[in-house]
Amino acid sequence: MQNAVYTMTATERRASIGLASIYGLRMLGLFIILPVFALYAEHLPGGESHLLIGIALGAYGLTQAILQIPAGWLSDRYGRKPVIYASLILFALGSFIAAYAGDIYWVIIGRVVQGAGALNAAVMALTADLTREEVRTKAMAMIGITIGVTFSLSMVLSPLLGGVLGVPGIFAMTGVLALLAMLVVRFVIPDPAITRFHSDTEASSTRFGEVLRNKDLLRLNFGIFTVHAILMSVFMRVPLLLQADGMEVSQHWKIYLPVMAVAFVLMLPFIIIAGKKGRMKPVFMLSIALAMVSQVMLLAQHSLWGVTAALLVFFTAFNVLEAKLPSLISVIAPLAAKGTAMGVYSSVQFFGAFFGASVGGALTQFAGGDAVFVFAIVLLLLWLVVASGMQPPADVRTRMYHLPGMSDAVAVELRRCLAQLSGVREVMVVAAENIACLKVDMQGFDEAAVDRLVMTPPQPFPAKSPSL
Repeated sequence: MQNAVYTMTATERRASIGLASIYGLRMLGLFIILPVFALYAEHLPGGESHLLIGIALGAYGLTQAILQIPAGWLSDRYGRKPVIYASLILFALGSFIAAYAGDIYWVIIGRVVQGAGALNAAVMALTADLTREEVRTKAMAMIGITIGVTFSLSMVLSPLLGGVLGVPGIFAMTGVLALLAMLVVRFVIPDPAITRFHSDTEASSTRFGEVLRNKDLLRLNFGIFTVHAILMSVFMRVPLLLQADGMEVSQHWKIYLPVMAVAFVLMLPFIIIAGKKGRMKPVFMLSIALAMVSQVMLLAQHSLWGVTAALLVFFTAFNVLEAKLPSLISVIAPLAAKGTAMGVYSSVQFFGAFFGASVGGALTQFAGGDAVFVFAIVLLLLWLVVASGMQPPADVRTRMYHLPGMSDAVAVELRRCLAQLSGVREVMVVAAENIACLKVDMQGFDEAAVDRLVMTPPQPFPAKSPSL
């Protein structure tokens, strides 16, 4: 019976798969041009400016960073699906503008409009509406896995599709897919019975101060900013190096396919070791150092084999960091501010993409291509210093429970009783959302006791009558 509670229903599976596909499509449209865009844009009017190429590559990140949290708030007010429809239309419009752009300036406009289709927060909120608290972590994991798979596929498919369709064809294809995704939203994803705010997945304006004052969260935000800034700056330079080594752009998949496959395998031991108690921080620091080594390799060696080896080291480190950073946010963020912390984290990630592409373009134009790798080394060295002050994260897990309707007084008493249980580190009980959320040490955690309290919440003691 207990296992059944943590098993997705058919409706929850359908909703999770559908929403993961929408999220994955969105990220596909952003990732798939990375390996081919710099080479394509050089031949556009205005493309002689690498600064403009960098701005075009990263422009989506700026509007995405600015608009994604407000899009989540709009979905609270006007409904999840209307905001997702509007986001997909904007993304498709931006894709078509970029596809038919006659110069680099129109590509920039198209990328800006693509980024304005900021559906991430609305998708997360709809996922929370359509899943029970007990299985929501699984649903979010499905979305996370989809993003990782989408990124790897993009690296391989991009040169292949570029050779067949050209970059304008890739833009047009993503626009068509965005329009088709609206059918998935309409016919595959259920309509939520109730749309309400979820503190675990949505940003709250009252929690920004708490999140922005947390030094460990700021360290992680700087980390994801750095990861995506370097990712974008690398793709301002690496495609040019591969072409200079005599490899046609349509053949670049022969580099990316083995690199992504082997990097995935090499990532696994790091993830396993990091999962062991007390090993997270050493693995984290080692991954940053490896990313820095990869940039030194790119700076020192421009041969085909040298670039391939550097990319293998980089994507091994990138995969580890990309996998562990969100989990660290979940561990470190206060329970009541988890949605806000993730919203800030995601916005910083997209701003990092814009910053990295723009700086990479500017450095290529004004200081030479190798300056891009120097920039990455300096940024990673700074991150290494910042991350060194991070406290080793506690070995905790988050557990969520659905509650029966109750008064605020009962919720306060339930929170007090839950906080006294063995292994419980932090408790949040929100009567308005019918949830209890706990951070727990898995060793010594008495889940059966939590289940008993959740099913039959304790009643508060009545206030004593004043004596006559």
